[in-house]
Amino acid sequence: MKPGDAVTIHQLLGRIAYFHTLFIEPALTSSEQPKAGEACCNHKDTAGCGQPDAGTVLASTAWAVLDEIATTLGEHLRLCPDSNHQCCATCRIAISGAAIAQAWAVTEHRSYGLPLPADTLVRACRTTAATRLALVFTQQHGASCGALAQAETPDADLLPHSGDLPLTGELLALWQDPLAATRSPIVSWLNHCTDLNDIHCVLQQGGTAK
Repeated sequence: MKPGDAVTIHQLLGRIAYFHTLFIEPALTSSEQPKAGEACCNHKDTAGCGQPDAGTVLASTAWAVLDEIATTLGEHLRLCPDSNHQCCATCRIAISGAAIAQAWAVTEHRSYGLPLPADTLVRACRTTAATRLALVFTQQHGASCGALAQAETPDADLLPHSGDLPLTGELLALWQDPLAATRSPIVSWLNHCTDLNDIHCVLQQGGTAK
C-alpha cells in the first residue's frame, strides 16, 4: 500500500460509522438475536486458515468499528457458531460488512416507504459488502483467507443504485476500489442531510442536491 492509503481507509471506515450513527441507528427496528452463520475459517473442522484472530487484530485497528456496529444489528448479523476472539479476523470483517449492508438496505427500504427488498438484492448487498471490505482489510494487514477466495461474485445488476438507496449504494460503490486516486463520495448531497426523512425528501425531488 502507498503512503496515505491507511488514512483513506480510516476515513472511509469513519464514514460508515458516521452514516450508521446519524441515519440508520435511529431507524433500526431489529430486536431479534443474531443468527448462526457459517463457521469462520479458523473454526472450521479442518486445520483452519491460521490467520490473525479477531481478538489480536481488530481490537487495535480502526476496523474494530465494523465489529462494534454489527453487534447492534440483531438478526442481520450471522455469527460464526463458535464466535469468540479466536475467529479469523478477515472472516469477522466479512460477517460484519454483510450485516451492515443488509441492515442499511432493509432500513432504507422501510424508511422510504418501499416494499421490503427482495432476497436477491439482500444477498447481493451482503456478499458484495463482505467481499469488498474483507479484500481491503487483507491488503492493508497482509492477511489472507480461504473463505474470501471462495466468495461469490454477485451480478452487479442486482445491486442497488445510489439513486434508489443512497446510503447502501454509496457504501458498496466506495469500497469497490477505495484506494483509487479519483475515488470520492459519490452522493455528496448526503452530507447535507440530518436523518432519513431528509434523504427521502431529496429522493422524492428526483435526487437533486440541496
